[in-house]
Amino acid sequence: MIDFVGKRGWFFFVSAIMVLIAITLLSTFKLSFGLDFTGGTSLTISFVPEVDYTESAQIQSQLREEMTRLGYSEAMPQFLKESHDFFIRMKFISPEEVNELGDHLKTVFARDVEVSVPLEMSPAIAMETARNAAIAVIIAAVAMLFYVVWAFRRMPKPFRWGTCAVIAILHDVLIVIGIFSLLGWLFGVEIDALFITGLLAVVGYSINNTVVVFDRVRENMSKSISPDFAQTVNCSVVETLGRCLNTSLTTLFVVLALFLFGGATIHYFVLVLLLGIIVGTYTSLCIAGELLVMWEKGEWRKFSSWLPFVKRTA
Repeated sequence: MIDFVGKRGWFFFVSAIMVLIAITLLSTFKLSFGLDFTGGTSLTISFVPEVDYTESAQIQSQLREEMTRLGYSEAMPQFLKESHDFFIRMKFISPEEVNELGDHLKTVFARDVEVSVPLEMSPAIAMETARNAAIAVIIAAVAMLFYVVWAFRRMPKPFRWGTCAVIAILHDVLIVIGIFSLLGWLFGVEIDALFITGLLAVVGYSINNTVVVFDRVRENMSKSISPDFAQTVNCSVVETLGRCLNTSLTTLFVVLALFLFGGATIHYFVLVLLLGIIVGTYTSLCIAGELLVMWEKGEWRKFSSWLPFVKRTA
């Protein structure tokens, strides 16, 4: 039997290093906010004759390349089926630049191009979006806390179970955000509303795996398989190991396929899911249950309990 709980010092040490690195990255490089959080200009580009649905993908790809060539790499054209036009959101541009853009597209596509009057979203509205996104993540974490407390209300001290689950969630979210902070510094990756959607999906996925482990712990406690709580938790983690890994791998394969072959508009959203699945699986097996054991034994009061080289019982 794999001794997950007995090696909890190593898991805590690795997680502490990852969280420390994530916090350092965030404090050093910050996050690169996209148009959803900084504001920008939205345009509608109409082609004459109208773009047929069968050629929309090709035109959209070519339009994205031209926008990048002109210095608008953040622009992501979206084809509107109803009007056969392309909707684009981009950084703030002047009316003169809009006219120049229309003239350039006429030359490139060799057809008439009409660019609508630009609409601007102010930074104030964008910052409100950012605040709402942060509130959404916080509300989700609090809701998960109360859910786990209610679900395990028949267990001794159910608040501990909920708190450990939320700590595991925050651990996953912080590491993913830290990685995106690094990607923003290295490659100019910007976060948008889809990034927040991905984080919320990571929260849901992480809590799902954690609840599976906790539920097996509850079941084994009712069976009294061992008087030692640490041994009960370790047995539960091992019993759910196959289920967690199989679920994570099958999900990972699908998400990886989307990451490699999906469209550019969902590329970073899928990357959030990819990172969240990997980190969330590790957390549910190596952190959440082990935190319960640490709390039960009162080890959180001792700094030495967090060190991997300190000898400890299961």
